[in-house]
Amino acid sequence: MYLTTRPLAPDTWPDFARLAEAHHGVWGGCWCMAFHARGPGWGVSADLNRAEKQALVQQGRAQAALVYAGADCLGWCQYGPPAELPRIKNLAAYRAAETPAADWRITCFFVEKSHRGQGIAQAALHGALAEIARLGGGRVEGFPEDTTGRKATAAFLFSGSLSMFKAAGFAALRQIGKHKWVVTRTVTAFP
Repeated sequence: MYLTTRPLAPDTWPDFARLAEAHHGVWGGCWCMAFHARGPGWGVSADLNRAEKQALVQQGRAQAALVYAGADCLGWCQYGPPAELPRIKNLAAYRAAETPAADWRITCFFVEKSHRGQGIAQAALHGALAEIARLGGGRVEGFPEDTTGRKATAAFLFSGSLSMFKAAGFAALRQIGKHKWVVTRTVTAFP
């Protein structure tokens, strides 16, 4: 399967929306809003989350690398500056130790159910890194789970796996949860 990536933008919003709608708004109607600042739809309804996500995309304040096989969007990796994505899991543990300031965060992945385990998340991560390079590069942090020695259901690896991030050149900085890590990598801007 030949995969390509494109950034989430007003012209790719319909592809993102089709995939999210096919999965009931993703994770109970989140619409990939959980890591953004809480808006009026947070925890209220999938419809409000959808409207807020679309508004953020229109304003250029919601970013993701969408993965395509032909014309079909099969998944994505959400990224953005920390101010755009201020909410992370294990925030208290993250703040407990000093972490060098990041320019970018990678917060979540979603892959269409029938295509999990086929490299979509990896393609999405590389697409996000390419977009970050195009946008000026800088220090990138992610919050993947270490799946070593345990069975982890792909549906619940919304933050990616530690092994996938390491394969993409990230260094594990420190553990912030039972299986959750802070990883970092510096991305150089395209010339």
